[in-house]
Amino acid sequence: MHHLRRLFAKFSITAGWATASVLAGTTMLAGAAWAQTADKFEPQPWQLGMQPPGSPVALAIDQLHDVVNVIIIIITLMVAGLLGWVMYRFSARRNPIPSQTAHHTLLEVAWTALPVLILVGIAIPSFRLVYYEDRTHDADMTLKVTAHQWYWEYTYVDHGNIDFASRFVADEDLKPGQPRLLTADEQLVLPTGKNIRILTTSADVIHSFFIPSLGVQRYAIPGRTIETWVRIDKPGVYYGECNQICGTDHSKMPIDVRGVTPAEFTAWVAMAKKKYAVNQQVAPPAVAALPPTMTLSAKLPAPLPAPVAVAEIQH
Repeated sequence: MHHLRRLFAKFSITAGWATASVLAGTTMLAGAAWAQTADKFEPQPWQLGMQPPGSPVALAIDQLHDVVNVIIIIITLMVAGLLGWVMYRFSARRNPIPSQTAHHTLLEVAWTALPVLILVGIAIPSFRLVYYEDRTHDADMTLKVTAHQWYWEYTYVDHGNIDFASRFVADEDLKPGQPRLLTADEQLVLPTGKNIRILTTSADVIHSFFIPSLGVQRYAIPGRTIETWVRIDKPGVYYGECNQICGTDHSKMPIDVRGVTPAEFTAWVAMAKKKYAVNQQVAPPAVAALPPTMTLSAKLPAPLPAPVAVAEIQH
């Protein structure tokens, strides 16, 4: 038994050093990946954790994730340690005659109340975050996002209804530095430091407007308009995609967002009004008016004769 204890202790120390080395190495790799693409917020090979946050909502999501992750690790270590202690202390060899204790009031209250308190502690910041990311009450501009199979349509409601479609760029058309399956032919240009109201809807099936580094995720459902918001902290390129299975080309619905300064956005709006055709509402065809000498009754067919009652039929 003493030999087994020494072997277990040696194994635990070795595993601990190995785990620490792996975590340190992966953390350095993740940090290096973030440093290499400071102006691009996109997933990296072998990345651990979330993409660096580019908005207040994304930062709040990261912070809540970290807190809940610490709670989970503590619970896991406590449960694993308790199981190990029980297996060692109350084995059949050490306790040939097991205890007959069936209840312990204080212990039962503790293991019921403690999980409840933990869940309440997690629920309070979770609900606050859900309401925080729901909508903004002081929007500086409104963007309408319409999902199609399989592309996105963007409408700048407050800027002359600028409207354009954004489609997937095939692999053979990619330029150096453009990520595969995340690059669109037309970027969604948004100003930094502004509260932007986003309205999502769909023209066909259910889609999902998802930008991880901005903390944006809303379904696009036919016949419904769903609201969310974003405020981009700094200029850069932010990538996302549809994360609701929507058909054959579901994987080819990238979201390519470019955050620019307010001055650059104003200049882009002036250019976009010339580049993109403004949607024009097609008026319904007018009904030709009747000649003044012709009345409506003249156009109607003559009324049918009154039905003959059965009693009036003579045999």
